[in-house]
Amino acid sequence: MYSDITFASDRPVYIQVKDYMKKLIRKGALQADQKLPSTREISVLMNISRNTAVTAYTELEEEGFIYAVRGKGNFVAAGAAGGTSDRLSVQAEREPARLDWRQRASDYARQAEQMDLMKHGIRAEKGSILFTSIAPDEKLFDLQNVKRAFLDRMSIEGEVLLNYGYAKGYKPLIDYLLRYMENKGVDLTGKDLLITNGFTEAFELVLSAIGQRYGAALCENPTHQTAIKNMKLHGYGITGVDMEKDGLDLRQLEKELGSRPFDLAYLVPSYHNPTGIVMAPEKRTEALRLLSGYEVPVIEDGFNEELRYSGSHVAPLIASAGAGNGVIYLGSYSKILFPGLRVGWILADKELIGLLESMKRARTIHTSTLDQSLLYQYLSNGNFEKYLKKARAEYKRKYELATACIKAHVPYQTLSGDGGLHLFLAFEETFHTRQLLEACKRKGVVFTPGDIFYTKEGQGGHTMRLGFSRVSDEDIEAGIRIIGETAKELFY
Repeated sequence: MYSDITFASDRPVYIQVKDYMKKLIRKGALQADQKLPSTREISVLMNISRNTAVTAYTELEEEGFIYAVRGKGNFVAAGAAGGTSDRLSVQAEREPARLDWRQRASDYARQAEQMDLMKHGIRAEKGSILFTSIAPDEKLFDLQNVKRAFLDRMSIEGEVLLNYGYAKGYKPLIDYLLRYMENKGVDLTGKDLLITNGFTEAFELVLSAIGQRYGAALCENPTHQTAIKNMKLHGYGITGVDMEKDGLDLRQLEKELGSRPFDLAYLVPSYHNPTGIVMAPEKRTEALRLLSGYEVPVIEDGFNEELRYSGSHVAPLIASAGAGNGVIYLGSYSKILFPGLRVGWILADKELIGLLESMKRARTIHTSTLDQSLLYQYLSNGNFEKYLKKARAEYKRKYELATACIKAHVPYQTLSGDGGLHLFLAFEETFHTRQLLEACKRKGVVFTPGDIFYTKEGQGGHTMRLGFSRVSDEDIEAGIRIIGETAKELFY
């Protein structure tokens, strides 16, 4: 005892000594009123300085684990020690009750666990080439300007930022984002904005706020897997509308709208996940006209909106809606800037934002004010435009490299992706990308099979998504060559 402590290099030694002593006391290795070694003795036993021992003992006394008797030394406090009474000893000896949490868990919890791809999804060996991520490349992160923004904001209102904030969000950031959306062509008449913890909280809040009359949702097919999961968790039956080269199949959309009522539509019009398609301007106008005619509210996912590599800017759906209030826009910088800052936003009708604000206050109180203020300062310092220019150039280069490699090596039928951080491939209908994935895994290459993005089981088995944002040039070339060669070996 005492000499068996092993010190870690990343924590103060006195804290490690204190935690070690607390552990001995709690386990009952040290009994109530037992005298402890002196600070001089403990410093020798643990090979630490006496000052370190004194500091550790002082903190143990302040926390009520030990008490000092003048002239006699330090002793274990009765209430802190294990085995301090017969009653506690008897309780400790009994087998503790064990609850069956599988039985106690709600249907929501069980469904969430079943659909959790991080637990039940693709597993890859260490060192594999991973085309599964569509997160930004951390090598591009603008650390110096982030640090500067943090220090700037803390020097202005550090005390305020570390206290509770407002459910609606940090006002300077709200004002910035309103101007940002207005510059995208959005008519802000009758609209307001709420800050959230990224896209997922925003989507969850909106799904919870929309009254579920019919239990039916419309979306593109395929679509964002997280959106599918959350709509199912909220009890929605999902109807998918097929994608064409320039977006939704409008004839199918009109047919579905006429066949039954829907509570909502979820759309990703720009750099759609997973296909990467940008919906044509004329299709946006017509889709909104159809949905508005049937009074179906639209949840628009802004996703990769800024990662345009060529062509002219296409305004978001909410801009096409004018002063109408049927579009709910979900925005985030996660795929462009820093996913670690869990900051997203909802732009929608003022009445709805008021309801969402109260819901957020009841659930999470507010999004981290520190994160919001850091993002605001970074943006207002003028860093975003410079960073975006650099990121676009790098991702465009990788996009072109990945596209060229696919065309050279992979026997695909269709290839889509007008921007963003990924490409989507479809093979012949008889092709099975799950089989291809298993074969490629054995060769150290992993991608995302496309079936997880489809609204019905059995669809998309011949498709795949390739995320290139965090893959090196060498691995893009080598990985895609392996995918192509393996596909030919298996199916051609």
